[in-house]
Amino acid sequence: MTELWAEPTSSRVPAYWYGIPHGYLSLDLDPPVEQLTALVNRILGLPEEARAQAERVLRFYAGVVTTLNAHNVQGCAIGLHPDDEGGFTSSVLTFSTVSAPGVNATLVLANMAVAAAEDPDKDVQPLELPCGTGFLAAETRRTVAPGVPPEEDGSLHEEPVWQGTIAATGPGTSDIVVVQLVTPALEMADEYRDVLLAVGHSVSFYDPSPAEKTSGAGSVGQAGTSDETRSPFG
Repeated sequence: MTELWAEPTSSRVPAYWYGIPHGYLSLDLDPPVEQLTALVNRILGLPEEARAQAERVLRFYAGVVTTLNAHNVQGCAIGLHPDDEGGFTSSVLTFSTVSAPGVNATLVLANMAVAAAEDPDKDVQPLELPCGTGFLAAETRRTVAPGVPPEEDGSLHEEPVWQGTIAATGPGTSDIVVVQLVTPALEMADEYRDVLLAVGHSVSFYDPSPAEKTSGAGSVGQAGTSDETRSPFG
């Protein structure tokens, strides 16, 4: 069954589906007020030392959700995977769309690929995906690292991250799906590239479970996880 990630927010909603790799947890971008109220009450009931840390994490979560919604992100998942030193690496996977009504989406995609390739710091490669044509752009840049809460003074911690972006479109659609993965684990860039490619190969503009139709003009959803969409992390 396709799990809806977002309710329609405009008269025209892009329809596409994707698989979530092993080790990723979907982030609620529109949490119910009751859920937030219960969370705040739980934090207020914590001991003072633990409460201060929990409040920083809550502010970080609120800031992430606000930023993602401001950029029209339609789906987000947080990944935690074991590293070689007995700890964990974190990553953020996001899904959004670029709409190109009245224009050939393939040409828009080509222009996006050319613009990305003109950046000497980006590694760009064309992709032929099951859903259609696409490209992968990868780079290392400094930004606010995913999963790192603000400092005590409220400042955001910046560090180098690996960022991979897949943009793809397909026949019969004017939408370009953009899948982005960001992680501070630079030494595992190859593994995360494989994760991103697996997700890109799972993107579909057709409901993978046609026997279970969703209501409305369109939907953004998570497809059932298959072997092809599982993360190389196992």
